[in-house]
Formats: sequence, C-alpha cells, structure tokens
Amino acid sequence: MSIPQEIDEFIKESIDFSIGLPVTTKTLELKLRAAEASQRRLHDQIFVLQARLKEKDEAIERARSEASLNAQALKKFVEENQRLAIECSNLLERCSRLERECSLYDHDREVLMEFANEADERAREAENRVGVVEEELRRLTGNDEHERNSVNGGKANGELCQSREKISDLERFTGSAEGCDDTPISCGRLSSMNEDTNKGSMTAEGHLLESLTTSIIGIADLAENARSFLEASIGIEACQRLLGMWQRLGSTALHMIALAAEVKTLQNDKEHLRVNLTRAEEEVKVLFEENNILEEEYKRLLRKYNREKQHGSGNKHSSSASGKGNKRKSSPKMCSSVEGMMIDFDASESPRQPLSPLQYNSPENRMHKK
Repeated sequence: MSIPQEIDEFIKESIDFSIGLPVTTKTLELKLRAAEASQRRLHDQIFVLQARLKEKDEAIERARSEASLNAQALKKFVEENQRLAIECSNLLERCSRLERECSLYDHDREVLMEFANEADERAREAENRVGVVEEELRRLTGNDEHERNSVNGGKANGELCQSREKISDLERFTGSAEGCDDTPISCGRLSSMNEDTNKGSMTAEGHLLESLTTSIIGIADLAENARSFLEASIGIEACQRLLGMWQRLGSTALHMIALAAEVKTLQNDKEHLRVNLTRAEEEVKVLFEENNILEEEYKRLLRKYNREKQHGSGNKHSSSASGKGNKRKSSPKMCSSVEGMMIDFDASESPRQPLSPLQYNSPENRMHKK
C-alpha cells in the first residue's frame, strides 16, 4: 500500500524534528502560512463578534429607552386616570347636591301650593262671609224700613191726635197770646220723639252688624287695622273722606272698614302666593335643565374614562411585542383634552334665590290678629 507524499514528508519531518535534525525552510514556511491564515480567521471572528456585541448593546439601549418611555406614559396615564376619578367624584357630589336642592324646591313648591289652596279657601270663606254680611245688611235694612213705616204710622196717628188737641186748644184759647206759645213746644216734643225712635232702630242695627263682623274678623286691634287700611288706601277718595271724619265714625263703620281690610289682605296674600309659586316653578325648571346638562357631562366623562382605560390596557399589552425600530412616544393631546374637560363649578355655582316675602299669610299672624 502506497502512502501519499505529503503524509510521507510530514512523518519524515516529524521524525527528524524529534531526533533533533534541522527542519527544512519549506516546512517552516508552510507552518508560518498556516499560522497566519489561522490568525486571520481569528481576527475575522473577533470582528464579527464585536459587530454582534455592538448590535446587542444597541438593542439593549433601545429597550432601555423604550422602557423609560413606557414608564413615563404609564405614569401620565395613571395621573390622568386619577384626575378623571376625582372629576367623576366631584360630578357625583354635585349631582347629589342638585338632587337634594331639587327635592327642597319640590317640597317648597308643594308647601306653596298647599298654602295657595288654603289662601283660596280663606278668600272664598271671606267672600261667603261678605255675602252673608251683605244679606244680613239687606235684611236689617228691610226691617229698618218696616220699622220706620210702622213708626211713621204711629207718628202720624200721634201727630193727628196732637193736631186735634192743638186745634181744640187753639179754639179754646183763640184770643189769648199764650196759646201761640204752646205750638212750638208741641212741635219740639214731636221732633224729639221722632229722633228717639230713629236712634233706637239704628242702635239695634249697629249691634247686629258689630256682632257679625266681630265673629268673622275678631276684635283685637280692629281700630288700628281699619286706620292702617285707610292710610294705605289714601289715594281713594272715599278712604280720604273716611280718614278725615275718623273721629266721628261709629263702631259699625269701623267694623265694615276692618272687614274690607281683611278682604284686601287676603287678596294680597293670594297674589304673593301666586308669584312665589310661579318663581318656584321657574327655578325648579332651571335646576332640572342644569341637572340634565351635568348628567350628560358625567356620562361623557365616564365614557372617555372607560375608553382611555381600555386604550391604556391595550397599549400595555402591545408594548411587550413591539419591534426594535418602533419607539413609543406619549401624545400631549391627552393632558390638553383632560384639562379642557375640567368644569369650573365655582363659575356655574349660583346662590339659591329666596322667595318673595309673604305678609299676613302665616297661621301665627292669623291667630295674633284674631
């Protein structure tokens, strides 16, 4: 079996080297070229490994920068979520406050409606009492006329008898001057009798009217109420005349003026209640509209909050599988949009307008007047 020449030469040179014989220059050149080739290969591998190491360092740096951007975006998102949560809590608190305010206005409106109904009933009762007083007055006037007719008949009979007596006296004392002096005496006696009769009838009528009006409006502060009514209605000519003859007014006239003042007070109370009821209804309507606007705003913020929450969770899942060249950047539109959605509650806060004052319409005042 023949051995290749190269192997044979290699074996021979190995034996010579082991024995200590000098190696040929050709062999040394071959070994040198082989060593240089091996060194070049090692240098190429070193360059390749350095390039790969540089790529890995760049990848690590990109990952660090992306992680920092993701952390910043996550921090901003958490802050925006907290701000939205605070805004939602403020909206919920304002909605509850407006609901309580609406319930208060509803209660006030119900109370005003009940009070208006009570005032209407009192006005009807006052009208009925006025009708009763007018009917009683007409009845008393008819009785007075009847009494006057009867009194006039009696007076006529008395005058006839007195005339007959006077004629007989005149016939008896026809030539005497003393008979002439008796005529004015009898006439004065007749006139005084007529005045006494009229006075008695007017006194009975006045007592009846006074008792009736006292049972209706009460007797406390009657003169003061009547004078206050006349002074308040000074623009009316009849009130001016009654105020001018105040010292000469009788108790019946005072009772009638006090009754008119009571009717006027009931009319004013009814008008005040109607104005207050209208104002309360308008305020309730405005509050209802504001509540609807706030509810829509709350729903819109809640939808945006849910949308941002879903968008943030989706970005969190997708950031782990993002490519090397994609770098996440936080959008500045979120902060601007959230700041734009902030509602200035102090600007929209309006104090509750009080109702117009009601005079002479409370039950305590009614009891005090009576």
